[in-house]
Amino acid sequence: MPLARSRLGLLLLGALLTFVVYLLLPAAHQEPNVAGARPAPEKQGRLAANVTVHVGTVSGEPPVFYREALAGPQASGTASPGRLDVLFLHGQAFTSKTWEALGTLALLAGEGYRVVAIDLPGYGNSPPSEIVSKAQGRVAFLDYVFQELGMQRPILVSPSMSGRFALPFLLIRGEHLAGFVPVAPVGTKDYTAEQYQQVQTPTLIMYGDRDTTLGPQALQSLRHLPRHRVTMVPNAGHACYLDKPEEFHQALLGFLRQLK
Repeated sequence: MPLARSRLGLLLLGALLTFVVYLLLPAAHQEPNVAGARPAPEKQGRLAANVTVHVGTVSGEPPVFYREALAGPQASGTASPGRLDVLFLHGQAFTSKTWEALGTLALLAGEGYRVVAIDLPGYGNSPPSEIVSKAQGRVAFLDYVFQELGMQRPILVSPSMSGRFALPFLLIRGEHLAGFVPVAPVGTKDYTAEQYQQVQTPTLIMYGDRDTTLGPQALQSLRHLPRHRVTMVPNAGHACYLDKPEEFHQALLGFLRQLK
């Protein structure tokens, strides 16, 4: 009997120690990671009239921050039938706030478009991510953004540095875009004329006439896109939307109205 009681006491002590260790391990209390699950927004706050900030997280990925302007009081993440979606990327020296400050979000929302500007990984409020170091990862990143925003066939606006994201997506998933607006993007020389010729996405190529390097270089490659038109913004440099916002907005709206 004393031996049996001793063994029982050891078993109870072991169970108690296991329970204590379980309490001390924070990972043991985390929810299981369900593949394909759509995470709920962590934060939502209104910046100003018809401009909303949303923060969402991808499982295993850094948060995606974006600014959304809605034409009306509705503040959902899904597009209305018949309304075109427009997604703005940004250059290396800028963030999603650039499009808010220029009035681009409010202007397009007032015209009936659902317009979103995001901070790319490593810029603005978005932490860096190893996954977007390769073209395949950048395509997957935009795929996820479109899915989370409920954008089925958006128009993608891509200035400068963001060409590293937009161009591989255009060449691989061009049929998922209703339109493409490259603004002197980088990376155009990474692809051949034959690759561009396979893309049927309507495209508005834009650049400033004072951008004597990247603008003409991008045009030389992008002119191989079969369904393109070109707008050169007068008296504007590389960031032509900053130098001449009215001319930029006018050209962009003209292109969007044609897509309707």
